[in-house]
Amino acid sequence: MTVVMRAVIGWDIGGAHLKAARVENGRVVKALQIASPLRLGVTSVADALARAAAAMGNAERHAVTMTGELADTFAARREGVEALSALAARQLGPLMLYAGRAGFIAPEQASEHVEDVASANWHGSAAFVALAGRAALFADMGSTTTDLVPVRDGGIAAAGYTDAERLAAGELVYTGLVRSPVMTIARHAPVAGQLTPLVNEHFATMADVYRILGDLPEDADQMTTADGRDKTPAASRARLARIVGRDAAELDDAAWAALAQWFAEAQIRTVADAAMLVLSRGCLPADAPVVGAGIGETVLRELARRLGRPYVPFASLLDVAPDVGRWASHCAPAAALAVLASRAG
Repeated sequence: MTVVMRAVIGWDIGGAHLKAARVENGRVVKALQIASPLRLGVTSVADALARAAAAMGNAERHAVTMTGELADTFAARREGVEALSALAARQLGPLMLYAGRAGFIAPEQASEHVEDVASANWHGSAAFVALAGRAALFADMGSTTTDLVPVRDGGIAAAGYTDAERLAAGELVYTGLVRSPVMTIARHAPVAGQLTPLVNEHFATMADVYRILGDLPEDADQMTTADGRDKTPAASRARLARIVGRDAAELDDAAWAALAQWFAEAQIRTVADAAMLVLSRGCLPADAPVVGAGIGETVLRELARRLGRPYVPFASLLDVAPDVGRWASHCAPAAALAVLASRAG
């Protein structure tokens, strides 16, 4: 018999953001994301945990996953796993650490399961999607990366587990809706009738691209801009212009919108290529839907259309309170983990 715990909070400690979701009696009632760039040190995560814990309230159990161990704050992933596990245990109270294929473990066991704990947030989301029992391609586009995970027969059918394995298999794509530098999207871009090489500097991010297009979800961009200036379409056009060696005043707004559209198209082609690599293994039937999560759901809907597959929002698989569904999707690993932990009892 499944025992559902009354209140569980799921946590996803990333290299740029902390995400949390609260589940009460199996229902997601709250979800949030706080910027906590680990490049500034572990104290940024500690501060974010304190702020989020105050907003989330008390709970019988906390369930934690992470990707932040990959940050260059740590000399190696082992150091990161151990440090972040210990930090969460100190600040949150009764804790279950998610070790993916090894299940839930106590935080003091982290050093014995480094490879299982490291960057296992995708596994928690996919494990939740697998509970529905139908074949699907789970896709989660966040600020930095996109996960593409096949599920079938009530389980995860991924070819890889570690970051290195998943990168090679096409199941982890290092491109996201906000933080990806525009210079990583392509080598050339069409500008004023010429195929122009890009300036290899961190002048603009994909947040600028989607802001220009009016497709950036509210509150999705919590990072500072590449130049430290405003988060306005005009400022984004100025940053995008630098990528092609120009000033924004050299072309009209329509020309910069066309360039932004080109970069958005280049990004989705990258994701589609990876999805086709995953699907080329024959691991899913042709009618298996794309289950989409993350701040990049609009991109993932278009991905499903290009793949000729139905689209299912991740939030539709959850029992979720009104007005919480959008953030529950944005914080999919945290929400999934809270539900899994509540059912684990």
